[in-house]
Amino acid sequence: MPTYQLNGALFADMVKGGTDHLRANKQLVNDLNVFPIPDGDTGDNMAMTMEGGDAVLRTLSSTSLSQIAEKLAQGMLLGARGNSGVILSQLFAGIAAGLKDSEQANAQTLGRAFQMGVKQAYAAVRTPTEGTILTVAREATDYTVAKTTADTTLEEFFTNFMTEMRASLQRTPELLPILKESGVIDSGGAGLVFVIEGMYKILCGEAVEKTPAPAPSTTPLLDFSGFGKDSEMRFGYCTEFLLQLQSSKTDPESFCTDALGSELSALGGESIVCFKTDTVIKVHVHTMHPGTILTHCQQYGEFLTLKIENMTLQHSGTQTGSESKPQAPREHKPFGVVAVAGGKGIAETFLSLGADVIVEGGQTMNPSAQDFLTAFDTVNADTIFVLPNNSNIVLAAKQAAELYDKADVRVLNSKEIGDGYAALTMLDFESGDADVIEQTLNEAMQGVITGLVTHAVRDTTLNGIAIAKNDFIGLAGKQLLCDAKTKGEAACLLLDTLDLTERVVIIAICGKECEAQDMDLLRSHIRTHYPDVELYEIDGEQDIYPFILVIE
Repeated sequence: MPTYQLNGALFADMVKGGTDHLRANKQLVNDLNVFPIPDGDTGDNMAMTMEGGDAVLRTLSSTSLSQIAEKLAQGMLLGARGNSGVILSQLFAGIAAGLKDSEQANAQTLGRAFQMGVKQAYAAVRTPTEGTILTVAREATDYTVAKTTADTTLEEFFTNFMTEMRASLQRTPELLPILKESGVIDSGGAGLVFVIEGMYKILCGEAVEKTPAPAPSTTPLLDFSGFGKDSEMRFGYCTEFLLQLQSSKTDPESFCTDALGSELSALGGESIVCFKTDTVIKVHVHTMHPGTILTHCQQYGEFLTLKIENMTLQHSGTQTGSESKPQAPREHKPFGVVAVAGGKGIAETFLSLGADVIVEGGQTMNPSAQDFLTAFDTVNADTIFVLPNNSNIVLAAKQAAELYDKADVRVLNSKEIGDGYAALTMLDFESGDADVIEQTLNEAMQGVITGLVTHAVRDTTLNGIAIAKNDFIGLAGKQLLCDAKTKGEAACLLLDTLDLTERVVIIAICGKECEAQDMDLLRSHIRTHYPDVELYEIDGEQDIYPFILVIE
């Protein structure tokens, strides 16, 4: 039986199907990596973004199409990771805006919502690049809307959409030469295809292959010896909960979260985040007395979820894996810095240079917008400077900055670890002027070169260089520059391909796979060929890249 109206329950089921289908095929998306290196993570990023929205949907009882689309978009915005994930979240945010106040939607209404989604997705990117997920979404939407009439069924709508979407995806190499040279189609566009395919399967009553959803993130195991019978509770408790407002206790529709925030502050709460979605209140607060906070809030409703963590225990450094991510509340100050780093040694270096909080991340491990929001709360500053240090993380950081209203958050355009390192070496708050500080940090990043050495995961020819699987390759500025049989040789060749004229310093950040003989070779090469350049070494402990070479 043809379907003419999309209601909330059907939309929610379709989105869950899209999430399942993408999750089952995310490795195929990951493998569509332009460079033959082991950092393909587009499939993971897009799947985790969808899962952020899907997790919200699974807690809803509402059947309103408008509310379900809104909650889905909010979950995806907070869970968005990587550029493709952020663009995907913005696409669904625009769709939600197009479905506002709609209990149902026919194909024409859905088409207009998709048009708003495409518009919002393009607006999220400063310089949109054609031949990407943006192109696939736009061309499929334009094609489908042109074919949609008042009599079009939803099955016909999605059939047309998928037809053009797949055709558009196959055309992406003609728009992006790097895709054609690498012999791949756009990975973000491919991820979108899997999402829409999964939604269509559910619409048609077909089964979608399911893989186990990742276990929800949990607090790492604690060594409770960090807080014993004689310990002093210095930092209080991080208390988070969802509160379902109850009509018997308050007016859920007119309930004011600003007033609640003031009440929690009067009760001694700090780092308060309080916002309302429909009739559910999300609260995050640091307090010495969580019981007082909970009792106060229960006069307005009942708890859906609740989490309380001892921040003194976290601050003691006994939270496994968290040594480089301080989570205790900070004393309020004018300026703070959040930096992204992958690798314990890099994180420790950034902290020593003045970063306040490290957001763990990098290639294959892109942090979400929510990760940044948590970091912003921890910094507790009037102005927060953010160093994403990876081109695939900048959009998520900016998305978080737009969502955060308790500080002036400034995301710097640091796209490499070298950018972040250079900026931190010039960190100086003495002027007291945020604009001056930002300008100084931006100037510090100018001209810095970051070279990367890693191994190839497939045979290919790129940039005129024939590469064999398991060779070691050197890259800089999104360009593949050399190929060698060992890590050390690749690092030396990479330096030789770069213009080191007037360069005075090389910082060699050694990864987990860096071996003594490789470092010895690099030292000898620099002494022989670049005697006027000073070499500094950092044990970065990063994955994927045996060498990260920062050249100033």
